[in-house]
Amino acid sequence: MDDYPLIENHGLIGDLQTAALVTTDGSIDWFCVPRFDSPSVFGALLDRDKGGHCTIRPQHQAYATKQLYLPDTAILVTRFMTEAGAGEVVDFMPVTGTSVTESHRIVRMVRCVRGRMTFDVEVEPRFDYGRKSHRLHLSEHGAVFVSEDGAELTVHPVREPDDERLLDLLVDRRDSLHFTLTLEAGQERGLVLERSAGGPPREMRLDEYNRLFDETVAFWRTWLRQSRYTGRWRETVERSAITLKLMTFAPTGAVVAAPTAALPEQLGGERNWDYRFTWIRDASFSVYALLGLGFTDEARAFIQWLSDRVGERAGKDGDTGPLNIMYAVDGSSDLAEVTLDHWAGYAGSAPVRIGNGAATQLQLDIYGEALDSIFFAHRHGLQVGHHGWRALLTDLDWLVDHWDQAEEGLWETRGGRENFTYGRVMSWVAFDRALRLAESNGRPADVERWRGARDDCYEQVMAKGWNEGRQAFVQHYGSDVLDSSLLRMSTVGFITPDDPLWSSTLDAMEQELVSDSLVYRYNPEASPDGLRGSEGTFSLCTFMYVDALARAGRTEKARLVFEKMMGYANHLGLYSEEIDPTGRQLGNFPQAFTHLALIDAAITLDAALNRT
Repeated sequence: MDDYPLIENHGLIGDLQTAALVTTDGSIDWFCVPRFDSPSVFGALLDRDKGGHCTIRPQHQAYATKQLYLPDTAILVTRFMTEAGAGEVVDFMPVTGTSVTESHRIVRMVRCVRGRMTFDVEVEPRFDYGRKSHRLHLSEHGAVFVSEDGAELTVHPVREPDDERLLDLLVDRRDSLHFTLTLEAGQERGLVLERSAGGPPREMRLDEYNRLFDETVAFWRTWLRQSRYTGRWRETVERSAITLKLMTFAPTGAVVAAPTAALPEQLGGERNWDYRFTWIRDASFSVYALLGLGFTDEARAFIQWLSDRVGERAGKDGDTGPLNIMYAVDGSSDLAEVTLDHWAGYAGSAPVRIGNGAATQLQLDIYGEALDSIFFAHRHGLQVGHHGWRALLTDLDWLVDHWDQAEEGLWETRGGRENFTYGRVMSWVAFDRALRLAESNGRPADVERWRGARDDCYEQVMAKGWNEGRQAFVQHYGSDVLDSSLLRMSTVGFITPDDPLWSSTLDAMEQELVSDSLVYRYNPEASPDGLRGSEGTFSLCTFMYVDALARAGRTEKARLVFEKMMGYANHLGLYSEEIDPTGRQLGNFPQAFTHLALIDAAITLDAALNRT
């Protein structure tokens, strides 16, 4: 671990087509380009020696560091304090438009705030996950790294014509760019990293940098002003909204589950998955959060993306149904999983996986999540058109015939299919929301068949999903294992929050799955999932627990759990997928699902507290 920063010791910057992670000591150690799921250029996060990085830090060995976002923006400031002086690195990516582009920029500006400071700058790209070699071309105006396949990364210096003395260029035998930058109080200089610049490197004047900076500030603050949220924890909620926006692929509106791949759920373990794709489930939840805060354009874009996925395979039968559980951000579905055997993995956590083999699993819950989000959007004025409705009809016809079967389930287990209770609950949701849409819009539909399937789902869950001995709903039929996915039963209206069956289920979960407010998904020892090792508590599940408690009228407990969970965020308010027993963050970072659940929990809890 000494060679790797803690997962939580990162900030996120992005341009709405890709993103980069910046450590608290000034290193960009993860950057994939031209989009989230492209091969990495900087990947030291997963292999310190072979991954590549871009680092700016004080030459002085003893320094303290702090990191923050410029308020109401995605501009990251990393501050360094030494006895000789104080300085800061300002990192951001100028926002791209909604058209797919190969060109992306990272701006890294260095300021001396007090005294005099010398910074060491290292630019060491490793193209295609470190699998392709490159050449470095230097000129008096900057540098260009050219990969063997022709990909380019250009370094443009930000400086004034008369101050070349500030830069002392050095090149080592590994074709990496190293130089020092000495600044006095009030001075600022830096560099711009540009992919596919379309021309030679050039010097950028400070005036041009200031224009890029001001435009980026204006974009984020203008966007955030759309938020209608005025409740408790406003800064936390809005930081989560910005984080979700950073993980949105603007050309399609698709939200990636996380901008990273293969960060471990257990150090040294094998639960290392690629999350740089769009899950139907996660993205469907984004509709509630986005509309709940007032971001209608983002919700509309995702609904269109979802409608395209619903329509493209409508009526096509098969083992996994007409919807895949996840897609690439452009809607393609070839996510073949391979391992990068030449990389050591984060802190030695191998294998390093790219792609995701779970993409071909059968998970019945996604139909309920998709229909629930479409119905929620409909209630907010985003209605389904004729072609979208016809596609939904064929998908629902498939679900009527296939909901009553074993599946892999919400958590993408690799231990074989089971009759998961959550999948049946969400199948009920799919039929219920479809019936409501048909009735409210006067659309043609086989309502009798849907109603019969909905009622059969309900009766089956009540008969087989309930375990009398545990006095709780359980993970799958015939088991006594609890599962926190079922916290959503009251949220989706399958059961009322004050039903005695639900109250006893919450009590059972508190006894078995909750550890000092943090919530586990399930107990893998009691319900083997086909993978070795253990995992931490799931941040998503903790926020789902808050939501369920608030709905059940247990507002004081809900508030305490929520406040405790705030303490597990990193210094910027960001959450990875899991938290280990020591309080460290684990898994891919930051995780969209967690930030979506945070927003939902805050909205629900704030409303509940206002009623008390």
